[in-house]
Amino acid sequence: MGRVAGKVALVTGGASGMGKADAQLLAAEGATVVVADLNEVEGEAVAAAIGDSAVFKRLNVTDEDNWKSVIAEIVEQFGKLDILVNNAGIIALGTVVDTTLESWRLVNSVNSDGVFLGCKHAIPAMAASGGGSIINMSSVAAIHGQSFVAAYTASKGAVRALTKSIAMYCKEQKNGIRCNSIHPDGVKTPMVVKVATGKETASQEDIEAIGKFGNMCEPEDIANLVLYLASDESRFVNGAEMLIDNASTITPPVGI
Repeated sequence: MGRVAGKVALVTGGASGMGKADAQLLAAEGATVVVADLNEVEGEAVAAAIGDSAVFKRLNVTDEDNWKSVIAEIVEQFGKLDILVNNAGIIALGTVVDTTLESWRLVNSVNSDGVFLGCKHAIPAMAASGGGSIINMSSVAAIHGQSFVAAYTASKGAVRALTKSIAMYCKEQKNGIRCNSIHPDGVKTPMVVKVATGKETASQEDIEAIGKFGNMCEPEDIANLVLYLASDESRFVNGAEMLIDNASTITPPVGI
């Protein structure tokens, strides 16, 4: 207990799925957590369930002014920002040929632009209070590619590369900020299940029957790694890409 005691964390996409699990675990380990999301009803519910150590703030990650105001509010209310979990994201099915420009821009605006804006405006706030940890949610798609989600793959590739640029920048600036990316394979979240099954809700049997997303891990598996990267235990981990993929990115030898 208390692995992030006294720290202030901002979790985007905190109303459900991985973001919700991240917020719950960080709070359980002593952090004050800002649950940020466009979904006010579910976001407020998550913060209320956590209790006094959590608050909800409405955040559209594609809106730069919204980012500025939310971070300013956090610093004014809590005095600092120590942890940023850039978790908010969307996915759309489509190969490079099938994907429309509109869909491409939407997915990249949330998944790529949203992470850029969060990092851009969180870094000065973190540096002012002596440092912090930025955790960017990428995907295995950024490592080995996925043909059926072209826009999503590109957006997560951008997150992977940006994370390394930020890590180098913060090291050069000696501002005490670390930046790492997490690369899950299938995770049992409402978004993934909806896309994979074509259903608003799916049973465990539905999930297990999904070929491409088989053997999905739980959001809590991701949250455990988020907690480690948010804590001082990972103080020398910077610019890393952390896989949670049950070896899916390992290419077997020819003939096996």
